[in-house]
Amino acid sequence: MNEPTRRPPAYDAGVEVHRPVPLAPAPTAPLASVQPGGVPSVASVVLPDGRVVTGYAVTAAQPEPVTHKPPVSRAAVNIALGGVGFLAVCGGLFLLTAFITALTALVTQLVILAAVLFGGWIAVQLFSTRGHQGGGTTVNIRKATFKRNHFHG
Repeated sequence: MNEPTRRPPAYDAGVEVHRPVPLAPAPTAPLASVQPGGVPSVASVVLPDGRVVTGYAVTAAQPEPVTHKPPVSRAAVNIALGGVGFLAVCGGLFLLTAFITALTALVTQLVILAAVLFGGWIAVQLFSTRGHQGGGTTVNIRKATFKRNHFHG
């Protein structure tokens, strides 16, 4: 079945045939000795029809030991810690609100001060005599020039 097909001799003249060489089997590792306590016992059961079923014995699962419960539940502790954190945040927000209120008052007072100073400067500019002496205005109607309530003659 696995033999090559016969061909005419002229066709096989320059062909080399390679035959596979089987590999030597790899050395196997020595079997490790098994501790007698580490291998579970094997149980065999004979069924009523005569068949024998062999398998490992299953030990009953032991329940986990009950741990000591603390007198206060973890949920209560978490809620209390959350309340402490909330109070800390509220205190910080109160201080932030107080700071913003004080800053707003300061800016308002600075704006009012600037308006008063600028208004005073404007009033001084409008009502100053600019070096004119006397309390009134002398008017010479023939040659008089009035400009902003000031006489220029």
